[in-house]
Amino acid sequence: MADRSAAVLAYDGAELLDIACITTPPSPANLIDRLPDPCQVQVLSLRRAPIRGQTGLTLQADGALEHVLGPVDTLVVAGGLGHHRAADTEPLLRHVRRLAATSRRVASVCTGASVLAAAGWLDGRRATTHWNFAADLARRYPRVTVDPDPIHIRDGSSATAAGVTSALDPTLSFIEEDRGVPLARQVARNLVTYLQRPGNQAQMSLFTGVSGEGNDVVQAAIGFITTPLDADLSTAAGHVGVGPRHLTRLFDMHLGRPPARFVRQARTGAAARLPECSALSVSAIAARCGFPTAEALRQNFVSQYALSSTPYRARFTRPSSSVPAPS
Repeated sequence: MADRSAAVLAYDGAELLDIACITTPPSPANLIDRLPDPCQVQVLSLRRAPIRGQTGLTLQADGALEHVLGPVDTLVVAGGLGHHRAADTEPLLRHVRRLAATSRRVASVCTGASVLAAAGWLDGRRATTHWNFAADLARRYPRVTVDPDPIHIRDGSSATAAGVTSALDPTLSFIEEDRGVPLARQVARNLVTYLQRPGNQAQMSLFTGVSGEGNDVVQAAIGFITTPLDADLSTAAGHVGVGPRHLTRLFDMHLGRPPARFVRQARTGAAARLPECSALSVSAIAARCGFPTAEALRQNFVSQYALSSTPYRARFTRPSSSVPAPS
């Protein structure tokens, strides 16, 4: 395989969207960059067996895992509901260990972390996986430091991603690392996805992961608080017809946090997205998202993302001049 190569390991029960999010970004990157040594991606399986995805669709592997002698630049293990069976397949683990030992980067998506953990690659490392499988990963592999919250984690030469579409984030970060920030941004725009999210952004976004389901009062309060985000929190309880103390008890019971903390996190999450799609100043973003000052926004950014809003903006906003799109 070429020096600039990636091998994606898949198996029966793999999630095809995991695989697509790894294999797709290099294609527009190659078209834009036009280097003589484009990134080459192969999907591998044991014995080059067809990969029956967990959705029922079948993918033909490009090559047999055992026939790839290495080294490969980047080895990625896809996730999927077949991960336990894959992690119990010793011939597969043997080849994972062999290729990982000579790869510059070793990564997993979603429950693919189980395969890397079973191969011993994640021992002593910090790793993430899909939030729904994190406890199982931690129980089965106690030598792995499992963090269920981040979208993706980089620990030395190891990278793990939360799963499904979050596979785009480390893949874009690899493009940025190897071929520069402008190209990674152009690829993201071509794919109509985030330019790049910080790895420590929570998997469960406040707008998709928190609904207050099961309590009409909490759902109504969330709708009032987040539309718009600069709404006056002090009037939320009256809007939904309960007292402030009762609303706090309901939030603690159903969301695990008081209304004030929920609001701060919701506003900070919204502020994190605005630089990706606007040229607003930090002060303007703070005002739009309900923060009294830019400094208040900065403090909340540091608390939630371990990164202040100014370096975040420098890293994740569009450049003033972009790489031209492919013709």
